[in-house]
Amino acid sequence: MAQEEGRKLNEMMDRPIVMAKVVDYMREAQGKFPGGVGEIQAYANERGIPVIPHETAKFIDWLLAIIQPEQILEIGTAIGFSASLMAQHLAEGGHLTTIDRYEQMYTRAKENFQKQGLDEQITLLEGDAKDILPTLPDAHYDVIFMDSAKAKYIEFLPDCLRVLKMGGIVMIDDIFQGGTVLDDEADIPKRVRKIHRKLNELLDTVLADEVNRSALIPLGDGLLVIRKEGDYDED
Repeated sequence: MAQEEGRKLNEMMDRPIVMAKVVDYMREAQGKFPGGVGEIQAYANERGIPVIPHETAKFIDWLLAIIQPEQILEIGTAIGFSASLMAQHLAEGGHLTTIDRYEQMYTRAKENFQKQGLDEQITLLEGDAKDILPTLPDAHYDVIFMDSAKAKYIEFLPDCLRVLKMGGIVMIDDIFQGGTVLDDEADIPKRVRKIHRKLNELLDTVLADEVNRSALIPLGDGLLVIRKEGDYDED
C-alpha cells in the first residue's frame, strides 16, 4: 500500500537531527491532532507517505495560531496534511493555495479537503511549481510553506520572496538531509549530490542575506524560516 500511494517511504521520519530520546518525547508528549487533521496524519504515518513529522507539525500549528494569516501558499501538497493543519488558522475570509504536480497525491488531497469541508478555503493548483510560481501576484501571501523537491528550493526562493508580503514568513522543510548536508560532497552518493549541492547553495544564500531575517530550527529534518524585511535592488 505504501509503495502505491507514496512516492517513497517517509525516510525523514526515521533520521531526525535531534537525539532520539528527545524526538520520542516530542512526538509522544505533544498530543495527537484531533479530527480530520489527525486522521490524515495517522493514515500517512501508517503507510509511509511523506508528511511533516509530528514535532514540526506542532511548531507550525503553534506559529500559525499566533499569526492568523489571511493568505497561505504551500508548495508540495502530498495528501493534504500540512494544508489542512494550516487552514485551521486562517483569519476569517482567509485562503490557502497549494501546489502539487503528482496526480496520485493531489487526488487524495482533494478527497481529504472535501471530507473536512475545506473546499472553499483551499485551492489546489495542479502542476509544476516552477511554472505556476511566476504567475502568482506580488506581495500576496502572509505565510509560504515549501515542502517539495529539495533541489528546487533555491530555484523557487526568489519567486517566493516576491509573492510574500512584507513581514511575512517562508518556512522551508527538510533542509539538513539527516545532517548529511554538512558532509563533503565527495562522501555523498552520486544519486543525491544535486540535492546536497542545491541545499548548501540555499543555506549559503539565506544565511548570508542581509536584507531578510532567518533562523534554523532543529525539528524533524530541519526547518529554515525566513522573515521578509525588505526588497532587493533590481540590479
